[in-house]
Order: sequence, then structure tokens, then C-alpha cells
Amino acid sequence: MRILTGTASLDHQLFQFIPQSIEAFGSTVLVEGCEPGRSITWVHAWTVTDGSDGIITQVREYFNTSLTVTRLDNNNNNNTNSPSSDFSSIATSSNCPSLWESSVPNKFVPGLVLAL
Repeated sequence: MRILTGTASLDHQLFQFIPQSIEAFGSTVLVEGCEPGRSITWVHAWTVTDGSDGIITQVREYFNTSLTVTRLDNNNNNNTNSPSSDFSSIATSSNCPSLWESSVPNKFVPGLVLAL
């Protein structure tokens, strides 16, 4: 955090954000990269404003995590008006396709699903 905000001391080892891929899905932009000196992988999910200004309004950051992005579309679910709908059936059906998956190197990391 101190490195990103510029408050780190000068002798502090810098963290290098080296982007490897950038993908956009509507107002969500995914940036995946690594820090080779420490064998760290990262994914940023930015929410940006519509239009030509593209101001970042939210940042989600994932380190050493395998991220799968999906679009949760329950339009075909017959029980959409019920607040207690069974979302596990949506997640296993064709209504929840995988849009993007991180390319984590050969190491065991936790997995996470980001629904848009």
C-alpha cells in the first residue's frame, strides 16, 4: 500500500506491476500481470465510467489467486422473483458462462469467481 501511494521509504524494495494482458467486459476492465522478482501474480478488476473519459471508480485486486470471470444471467431462471432463488443451479447451467480465466503459472493458488 505504501509503495502504491508513494509513502514508502526510499530504501524499500519496489514492487513492479508488469501487465501481461488487458481485457474489457463492458464497464469492467481486467488487467493481469506478474512481479517476476517475487514470483507474484496479480489481477486487477477496474470498474470504469461509460464514455470517453473512462475514469476508474472501483479497483479490486487479487494476488496469487486464480480468477474466473463469469456473467451471471438468470433471465431464463423461472424463479427470478424469489429472493431465496437457488443460485447454485444458475452457476452450473449455461446461464453462467466463463468469460475469462487468469493464466496463473504452475503453482497451487486459491480460486475465485467474479460474477459480472
